[in-house]
Amino acid sequence: MSDLDILEILKSRRSIRKFLDKKVESEKIHKILEVAMSAPSARNQQPWRFVIIDNRDTLDTIAEQHPYAKMLKTAPLAIAICGKVENECEENYWTQDCSASTENLLLASHVLGLGAVWISIYPKEERMQILIDNLELPKSIEPLALVAVGYANEKKEKEDRFDREKIFFNKFS
Repeated sequence: MSDLDILEILKSRRSIRKFLDKKVESEKIHKILEVAMSAPSARNQQPWRFVIIDNRDTLDTIAEQHPYAKMLKTAPLAIAICGKVENECEENYWTQDCSASTENLLLASHVLGLGAVWISIYPKEERMQILIDNLELPKSIEPLALVAVGYANEKKEKEDRFDREKIFFNKFS
């Protein structure tokens, strides 16, 4: 695969919110998590922890409680990306590390022919509490994001989001 092919794949990833009623194979879940754990992390702390959610009742409950998680009603799977904050070397670096991991997870899903969407959790206390309660997270683990994953039941075209107006050299002015 050429560099150009890889760049086109990266640029074509889109948020998918409608899913087919089809289970995601465990091999694909494993590959997605391997790529997610390949993300960079400060001081190589790798604070990420993942909770795989495939229980229909749990997905439906979170969909009802979280104002922007309605797509979980059709998603066969969600992955909660959490950070281990206990004994952290650098305060709050876990959020950056877990964000990088979440992006890797989204890209891996896309490459494997799956659709996915990032559902915001952190730093909204009420959204964090939804996951803490439903997933029984211990105090040392904080939820950052939730990603709905499945086979897409919608097609979205690639968008050109490049904007020269947002680029500056050496100084912002």
